[in-house]
Amino acid sequence: MLVLVLRGLASGSVFQALTSPAVLDALTLSAITTGITVVIVLVLGLPLSLAMARGRLPGRIAVETIVDVPIVLPPSVAGLALLLVLGRSGLIGEPLAGLGLTLPFTTLAVIIAQFFVAAPFFIRSARTGIAAVEHEIEDAARVDGAAERSVFRFVTAPLAAPAIAAGLVMCWARALGEFGATIIFAGSIQGRTQTLPLLVYGDFNSSDLDSAIAAAVVLVLAAVIALVLVRGLNWSRVLDTRAAG
Repeated sequence: MLVLVLRGLASGSVFQALTSPAVLDALTLSAITTGITVVIVLVLGLPLSLAMARGRLPGRIAVETIVDVPIVLPPSVAGLALLLVLGRSGLIGEPLAGLGLTLPFTTLAVIIAQFFVAAPFFIRSARTGIAAVEHEIEDAARVDGAAERSVFRFVTAPLAAPAIAAGLVMCWARALGEFGATIIFAGSIQGRTQTLPLLVYGDFNSSDLDSAIAAAVVLVLAAVIALVLVRGLNWSRVLDTRAAG
């Protein structure tokens, strides 16, 4: 990774390639789609994480297994599965196509692919953080008259915030680096579905090594920043736990 970054910076290819339309389009598309993906994951994943952590979900073990499957599933298999379900001739895609809504090879397909592979990383982290919150603290708030929504907002969420934030960072990093499911379900169309990982692959195949290195350097730096943030958030959680003890 260090060689890759130094090669890009020393040759100046990173700064030159970052001004090219293809790299700028991929960078912009990656930023927009991953941002939307993270918001959707937060809205849908946080209630699910809460239900899984507190054991109020019917068929909890089955749900946890289903949620965790995308982590171990090869991304190409995930892309093929999405295509069979949401493709033009897919189980759900065909009725949608009849209504004039086509998902494959669109920007929405990129978001769906990112969501599919990245959501488990947030759900697992948020579930762990929520489960670590002492029940006695929440019960004390209920005894004082707090409603369930208030208990979560003012007690559970603040105490689990480091884990939730770490999950969001990991979710974003996984979405940013997604390749296999995206290229099969969304394709690699510049300005519409070509994210940074797809640009690296495409430019390498077309022998445009400078552009591929530039996009790769951006991804490496993003990954390093994500890991530093996650470690910082986890360390903050450890310190908070020790202080509470």
